[in-house]
Amino acid sequence: MLKINKFDRIIVANWKLNGSIDFIEQYLQKLNCNKLDNSNICGIVCPPSVYLHKLAGKLTPLFLGGQDCSNYNEGAYTGEVSASMLKEALCQFCIVGHSERRQIFGESNEDVCIKAMNLIAHNINPIICIGETSEEKNKNLTKDILYAQISKSIPNNATKDFVIIAYEPIWAIGTGLTPSLEEIDNIHSYIKNEIQNFENYKILYGGSVNANNASEIMCLKNVDG
Repeated sequence: MLKINKFDRIIVANWKLNGSIDFIEQYLQKLNCNKLDNSNICGIVCPPSVYLHKLAGKLTPLFLGGQDCSNYNEGAYTGEVSASMLKEALCQFCIVGHSERRQIFGESNEDVCIKAMNLIAHNINPIICIGETSEEKNKNLTKDILYAQISKSIPNNATKDFVIIAYEPIWAIGTGLTPSLEEIDNIHSYIKNEIQNFENYKILYGGSVNANNASEIMCLKNVDG
């Protein structure tokens, strides 16, 4: 696995259910990797799994990542993609526990933990997503929810050297609503400094990030990407 603590900033591009072969060909033509060759920045591209092979080995110095990983290593699980398959596809990172997976597909913290364990067993760095709903936020439960998600979703054998935490407030995703810079920094500080055994993990922010606010968010003291 890649030691992530050597990077000052981490940027993840999650394509979700978007992309095509034509798009990828244009993307690779326009991608000027020389401008991205900064040893302090870790850039990760996560396309749909059917396109991983089109990008494998072509993103240097960027890294390839998966959008999800199966709970299972093999078997009669139609449509699933295992950690070993992601490894063979040259993925070095994989997102697990994204809010859309948790909400739409009913994934639990325990499911996310199993997925992360499978990834670690295959030397793939997990990007473990956490975040609260608008209802939970309005009830002032944000810290309680994040504590439960972190403590139950991150495997016991995980370390800050190899695992990334991504905080994505669910109420901000795709809504155009964004927490204030102070709110973002305070939540990241809480995770980094107050949740026992998870201090100093790399923590990314996601949720209505755009060209207008990305620089400000990236400059926050407790935000790593």
